[in-house]
Amino acid sequence: MDTLSLIKQPIESELGDFIELFNHALEHEDGLLQQVLNHIRQRAGKRMRPILILLIAKNFGQVSAVTQHAAVGLELLHTASLVHDDVVDESAERRGQASVNADYDNKVAVLVGDYVLSTALLYVSYTHSEVIVRRLAELGRTLSDGEILQLSNIQNKKVTEDVYYQIIDRKTAALFEACAAIGAESAGASKEEVEAARLFGKNLGVIFQIRDDIFDYYDSEKEIGKPTGNDLAEGKLTLPIIYALNSTEDEEMLTLARKVKAHEVSREEIETLVRFAKEHGGIEYAERKMWDFHARAQVFLDEYVKDEAVKGALQAYLDYVIKRRK
Repeated sequence: MDTLSLIKQPIESELGDFIELFNHALEHEDGLLQQVLNHIRQRAGKRMRPILILLIAKNFGQVSAVTQHAAVGLELLHTASLVHDDVVDESAERRGQASVNADYDNKVAVLVGDYVLSTALLYVSYTHSEVIVRRLAELGRTLSDGEILQLSNIQNKKVTEDVYYQIIDRKTAALFEACAAIGAESAGASKEEVEAARLFGKNLGVIFQIRDDIFDYYDSEKEIGKPTGNDLAEGKLTLPIIYALNSTEDEEMLTLARKVKAHEVSREEIETLVRFAKEHGGIEYAERKMWDFHARAQVFLDEYVKDEAVKGALQAYLDYVIKRRK
């Protein structure tokens, strides 16, 4: 059995119900809106975040209608944020497929993103849970805060790990954190259990983002849908290059890093920075940091997950996130 099948095994039926409900949420009778919603639905990906919600709920009780509506609401919120991010980043592709703004235009993308966001709020209201509604609302604010922090960091001449982790915490980690906490809350878990699940999700999210950032230092366009150095081209300094810069204090490379932030860097200079990060231990350092967060996440599995099937699935999930190749 492949890893993804193992991850899905304890919640196979519930995941099928989620997909049906999610697809229904993206149906509309209007021609243009339905076209764009179909476009969004076709690039659903592996559904790692709703899978996490369902597995955590199953661990602490059962997957209920509350769980399903919360999962749909969160996945729709995430989807809306990606549509808007592509407009902000002027991205023509996401994971190897054309973005909404590329296939249509920015106006359509922003308006459809707003529609999907409103639909997310509608579905989370069906949970009738003030706690879950509040958590989803806080997630929306946190994601926006992370994007703004990332933009404002361009003006910061310092290159620090602290800011890097702040951005991750408010973007990728916040999503996984909310998934795990909402899954636990939907199953009636105690405050202690919800907090433990939340921290597990946060650690998962940090691992996920660091792994994603490492991909940027390899020729991986065919496999993961973005060319080498794409993050640098977008003005983002990630952990491998941050470590290499701070450990060597190389003034020439720091000058190039500032050009990255100012969006004034050339393709050749990006290649120089990628090579510099590799040659000065940036990839190895990022790998070590991932395994540190993996150890923290493992504590939750050892202490709070009793069902063998769910534990096996969550273990496979954790290991997949750190070892994935795309």
